[in-house]
Amino acid sequence: MRTIRRLIYGEVLSAVAYVTLAFLSLFFFFDLVEEIQSVGRHAATGYTLAHALAYVALLIPSHLYELTPIAVLIGTIFVMARLAQSSEFTILRTSGLGPWRALRALLILGLGFVVLTFALGDYLSPVADRTAQLLKARYTGRITVGQTGAWLKEKQDYGQYAVNVGELASDGVMHDIRVFEFDNRGFLQSIMQASSATVADDDAWQLQQVKRTEFPVSDAETETARIGHQQWDTLRWPNHLSAEMVSAALLKPERMRTLDLFQYIQHLQANAQNAQRYEIEFWRKVFYPLSCLVMVVLALPFAYLHFRAGSITAYVFGGVLAGISFFLLNNVFGYVGTLQNWRPWFAAALPGLIYSVLSLSAFGWLVIRR
Repeated sequence: MRTIRRLIYGEVLSAVAYVTLAFLSLFFFFDLVEEIQSVGRHAATGYTLAHALAYVALLIPSHLYELTPIAVLIGTIFVMARLAQSSEFTILRTSGLGPWRALRALLILGLGFVVLTFALGDYLSPVADRTAQLLKARYTGRITVGQTGAWLKEKQDYGQYAVNVGELASDGVMHDIRVFEFDNRGFLQSIMQASSATVADDDAWQLQQVKRTEFPVSDAETETARIGHQQWDTLRWPNHLSAEMVSAALLKPERMRTLDLFQYIQHLQANAQNAQRYEIEFWRKVFYPLSCLVMVVLALPFAYLHFRAGSITAYVFGGVLAGISFFLLNNVFGYVGTLQNWRPWFAAALPGLIYSVLSLSAFGWLVIRR
């Protein structure tokens, strides 16, 4: 059995690597063509072809994370179909490779791809994508969201804060900061404006060039209420808004680490904000690596088909369409779940459940019954 596993694993790994390289080359070409236009638009700011190549190269881990399940499906289908066409799989079956042994062998291989996909999506891809965005922002302008920037909320024991971050520079420094402070009754107490801010190790913000305007609430004993003004060159503002939370508001949430995304969801819920979009992304990051197991199970029935000369191409093309459809469904159900207010875990798991039913049905019909 060890020899059989070594044969199958070697063939599948080679095919998956070849398919992955082909897809990455295609995405690299498309991204580079698009970035060449940015080189022309921002040539005056020093954005050169070398910077565009570095930016496109940093996008490769994100593409690799998205393409791994599809590459696993296509590569495994090709290997299973080729072994069936050359009658090698028939020889393996007569040597004692039953359906359940074959399924177990492929599931073990699929677990390896699950670990690889999780590592790509949780460690390599977030760092590379953030570096790419900040590198491009250094030459093409700071990162911002629309005309008003990004909004965050912070709830503390003595009041609540609404925080507006206008832009994020390439070095991680936030610019055009506005902090609106409200008391527990919901009355506006003060507005702080800062030209820039950095996040310290203890998550406190170090504000620069700060202007604070206070709005005291008049009561029955106070005849007049005066508006106070204060200024500081630097001011330390303790809060629980980490750098990852600011990045989540300005950058793509799907590029965050799973733990950072979970902490950001907890922060949104603690401040009575809608976190469904981020909950769906969280569960997608949990379930997406597991789709590699679904793909290897979906590819196994191809080893039990009878091929004529040239028919293997049609089945491999069918595998390509199945992989693309899974990628599309994975994105579509995320948007549908947000619009229809589905449970986040259900919206994220539904594409995998659909393909699990298809793969197990095909396995039961073609492998066990026939």
